[in-house]
Amino acid sequence: MTDLSADSSARFPNPTLETIYKRRSIRLFEERPVADEDIRLILDAANQAPSAHNQQSWKFVVIRGERKTELASLVSRKAADFSKPSKSILRMAGRSIASAPVVIAAMNTGTLIDHGIELFQIDFEVSSDFFRTMEIQSSAAAVENLLLAATSLGLGSVWLGILFLIKREILEFLGESRGEFMAVIPVGYPAREGLSPKKRALDYVVKYL
Repeated sequence: MTDLSADSSARFPNPTLETIYKRRSIRLFEERPVADEDIRLILDAANQAPSAHNQQSWKFVVIRGERKTELASLVSRKAADFSKPSKSILRMAGRSIASAPVVIAAMNTGTLIDHGIELFQIDFEVSSDFFRTMEIQSSAAAVENLLLAATSLGLGSVWLGILFLIKREILEFLGESRGEFMAVIPVGYPAREGLSPKKRALDYVVKYL
């Protein structure tokens, strides 16, 4: 069997698998703008992700222009509150945001937690943690759809998970009083080709019972 992860030039059985293997984390972008139609396509792809009880308990905020510049400044400024290596990674994230023509923020809305507690009638502490976890899983699936859709359109993107360190400041910037921040994703045309880190062999990460 062909090991696709070992050779990026291998033939792919179908376009979906090709997109999965070709996705890269892109942190530096060209100045070229991204068309509104492409943004709608990748957001719609994100919205097609599976979600617990089909609650689709996610929300996306599209950030461009002056507001994007303000977000980049916020991230760079807050980096000073941390020691290395968090400071360095946060500053890198700020540069990625500044470089991208558009940034998409994703968050959980909390609606699944409310619905689940009402539906299952179980202890609040138990159900709150349970449904919060399912909201995170659902939103993560939506973000992965977004990343793959961007790749399929020739766009680059990166999931800036480090911004979870300043999630309260991010939510305040986004004007969201509820929910939980999940991801900030710069999107644009790659300024240079992204490199794929070497992946662990399947034998290392798979167990058969």
